[in-house]
Amino acid sequence: MLVLDVGCGRNKRPGAIGIDRNRDTAADVVADIDSGKLPFRDGTFGEVWLVHVIEHVADVIATVEEVHRISRPGARIVIETPHYTDFSSFCDPTHRWHLNSFSFRYFTEAGSFSYYSRSRLRERRVYVKLLRLWKLLGFELALNKSKAFRKFWEHYLCFVIRGKALIFEFEVLKP
Repeated sequence: MLVLDVGCGRNKRPGAIGIDRNRDTAADVVADIDSGKLPFRDGTFGEVWLVHVIEHVADVIATVEEVHRISRPGARIVIETPHYTDFSSFCDPTHRWHLNSFSFRYFTEAGSFSYYSRSRLRERRVYVKLLRLWKLLGFELALNKSKAFRKFWEHYLCFVIRGKALIFEFEVLKP
């Protein structure tokens, strides 16, 4: 199974093909995901990682569609990004997007905004990381056990009990 590490930087995932737009990285392939089309055939990868990348791209929808194109049916896509209430989301001037745990509904079969894209993903897992205090108090565990509680937190509590990072795991759906 081929694994792609998009925006690998200097810390490329072991065993993966690394891609980055910066030549001074561990990238095996130098290409920019914002260019439109990555230099890979349709359905090439069984797993694609975007770790602290999606918040930097010019177009989130186009990026997910391109990752979907190069992934085989049933492939695993992992996206990690800062939660929009974390300090790191806004202190980096290269961050264009500030996301929450429901930001990828456009691509899921249950998403009410699925008409924005034809690319389909099945949400396998969404994990919210919180600051250490809230994790030690068990709030992170409770938050990740219940989607309803996570929705309540996103709507009413996240500016008090701030998120740190989000990890999304999706399965690629193709006809």
